[in-house]
Amino acid sequence: MNPGPTRVPDLAVETRGLTRRFGKVVAVDHLDLHVRRGELYGFLGPNGAGKSTTLRMLCGILEPSEGDGSVLGFDLRHEPERIKSSIGYMSQRFSLYDDLTVDENLAFYARVYEVPRATRATRIGQMMRLADLSGRERQLAGELSGGYRQRLALSCALVHQPRLIFLDEPTAGVDPVSRRTFWALIRRLADEGTTIVVTTHYMDEAELCDTLGFIYQGRLIAQGPPARIKTETFAREVCELDADEPARAAEILADWDTVEEVVRVGGRLRLILAAGAPGPDAVAAALRARGVGVRWIRAVEPSVEDLFVSFVDKERKARVREQLRALTEPGGGRGGAAVGPPPGR
Repeated sequence: MNPGPTRVPDLAVETRGLTRRFGKVVAVDHLDLHVRRGELYGFLGPNGAGKSTTLRMLCGILEPSEGDGSVLGFDLRHEPERIKSSIGYMSQRFSLYDDLTVDENLAFYARVYEVPRATRATRIGQMMRLADLSGRERQLAGELSGGYRQRLALSCALVHQPRLIFLDEPTAGVDPVSRRTFWALIRRLADEGTTIVVTTHYMDEAELCDTLGFIYQGRLIAQGPPARIKTETFAREVCELDADEPARAAEILADWDTVEEVVRVGGRLRLILAAGAPGPDAVAAALRARGVGVRWIRAVEPSVEDLFVSFVDKERKARVREQLRALTEPGGGRGGAAVGPPPGR
């Protein structure tokens, strides 16, 4: 009999081999997550990577197909109702009631989360101030701008003072100014001790997290603080260069095996060099030898986007190699079989 995961007091979320299948499709593939109490954990991945499915399992909404875990010390499989009452959850399309006012939405969720009647009004007032909604109490939720709707949705998820809150792409479709305001609020909550797990595919938001988990095609491909991932996991050199002919330089560099990626950033080029490749000076010398003038080239710190693109590309290439190997092994399907999409997707 599986005794379940060993519960570590310092961890708000811990999973072991967490898996979810929908028929033959593997949406989440043996995930081992570790989220410390009081941290802001960013769950990063493209659309369809398995982020929302993972959150629904962690919230006790969706039963795992395989694996186990705990949330705030409660077992995922055996105590889902205790998990639901102890957390806050804001989905991509949070169920605000457009025909209710701001105040009425908060009052409704306060009752749903069983906030004691004696403290309900005080708690609603605290949420109004926290999200800067004062003065909008009587405004219908359906009349709010996107940014204010997100703040109200977050307030509704926090009204019962949960120790852990899950936010599923909370700023999708929100303007940059509102996104910045929303993240300032999230950061404040984390600094005050609330554990926050947030999914996103915005790289600038990922930079604001204490810890990142990179998920691709249902698999966790990297996890840890951004600085540690950059220094210990990402064995690549990133550089920027200013060339006389950036378009021609990019075309030349794109054909080199020593350059994993070339991106135009305004008039400059940003390069990710392959592991073990010659440094920036060698790149500049090679371009000059091809008749392309280089004003300057310098090494720069990798961004979260650099990390993610490199990890995903590495994972994609590894899966293609696995499929090719399977096709060429005895009994593996020789004879013109086509290479299809990665298994489980």
